Amino acid sequence: MMNNNDVVIRLRYALSLTNKQIEAIFNLGGVKVTDSDLDRILTRQDKEAQHDATLSNHDLEAFLNGLVIDKRGHRKDKDGKIVPPTFDIKNAKLVNNVTIKKIKIAMGYTSDDIQELMKLAGDSISNGELSAILRRPDHRNYREAGDRYVRKLLAGMSKKYRG
Repeated sequence: MMNNNDVVIRLRYALSLTNKQIEAIFNLGGVKVTDSDLDRILTRQDKEAQHDATLSNHDLEAFLNGLVIDKRGHRKDKDGKIVPPTFDIKNAKLVNNVTIKKIKIAMGYTSDDIQELMKLAGDSISNGELSAILRRPDHRNYREAGDRYVRKLLAGMSKKYRG
């Protein structure tokens, strides 16, 4: 099973982020991390450890929100006021779906881009599957995303940006 550290570690590799950049992204997401926190976050966990043992779901989502702000800027309402980012991970079952959705937003990916990245990683996802994963959890066609989708998306990003 993939854990929250893996997501940050793999994004860091794919996007060639430095420790300082990762700290800044966490700050943009509203979480202050120290150097020792960062060492803990960027160290691979044991396979038996809980998926959020060293990085909580909230902190992972704060990182993803920070990534969105870093890449796209703050979201603003019609009056130009900054809209605070949402925290959509209400339980462990939503982690993968929210992770894919926020990476898609941060990087400005279209569904075609995600399918292309999956193909680069040697996997495929149909339009219907992708659409079901990106839906709201209360939608009747919503489908839970497995670890495979996040793993392959991040692997595809690594291949695209790192060669």
